[in-house]
Amino acid sequence: MNVFKTTLLLTLLTLLLVWIGRMIAGTQGMLVAFGFALILNMVSYWYSDKIVLSMYRAREITYSQDPRVFKIVKRLTTEAHLPTPKIYLIPSQALNAFATGRNPQHAAVAVTQGILDLLKDDELEGVLAHELSHIKNKDILISSVAATLAGAIFLLANIARFGAIFGGIGGRKRDGNLLGLIIISIVAPLAALLIQFAISRSEEFRADKKGALLSKKPLSLASALEKLQAMSQRKPMAANPTTAHMFIVNPLNGKGVTRLFSTHPPIEQRVKRLKKIAQEI
Repeated sequence: MNVFKTTLLLTLLTLLLVWIGRMIAGTQGMLVAFGFALILNMVSYWYSDKIVLSMYRAREITYSQDPRVFKIVKRLTTEAHLPTPKIYLIPSQALNAFATGRNPQHAAVAVTQGILDLLKDDELEGVLAHELSHIKNKDILISSVAATLAGAIFLLANIARFGAIFGGIGGRKRDGNLLGLIIISIVAPLAALLIQFAISRSEEFRADKKGALLSKKPLSLASALEKLQAMSQRKPMAANPTTAHMFIVNPLNGKGVTRLFSTHPPIEQRVKRLKKIAQEI
């Protein structure tokens, strides 16, 4: 199913890029955008994990640097029959984590320094079980690809907005071109956001459930989620919006209207489901 979803995502975002190219520069722009989309698809498949990790200055750590994390990950991967992923540390006191990579054999789990400092062992185990469930479910490719392509679409939307402000691109001042640029600057980032929104919400519920069953500690994961949510609201992480869907909780401030467009389901719903699972196991 995730192979189909990944293919559909690549197709939809490729068509969106081609449409943007045509609106900006006609047939020539459409051909350029199509070529750009093909290159971007290949790059996002093979290197999206490295791109995202570099955005957050994440560095790979070894067993000797943090045996606590490695012991937990090793225990969980043995239980889940997964290869042991690489583990990366994000130098941030925010509380968050994400998994990335194109498949379980080329996966990585990234955690912030804050999560290591402030979570208890059982809470950390719940978070890591959640992220390993993303790997086992093969969610990581589609989320990494979405982040890379959404970033490109936001960039093109900004170019279109810049062109609209200055009356067109390439010297074309036609009203139709200006209207098209204005439409692109509004519709393109919204479309990218909606695709991220649709992908992430269902995957988070599923990873919560499987992570809870893997660790056998659903209440610990629930407690961790509440701590992560409280911290993210008090001190939002300096995160790129195009990658927000990858994190276990929304790293951005989810207050007010922005909460309606959050790529994550409400923490209250996730905790409620986890408490129900705790009663069943």
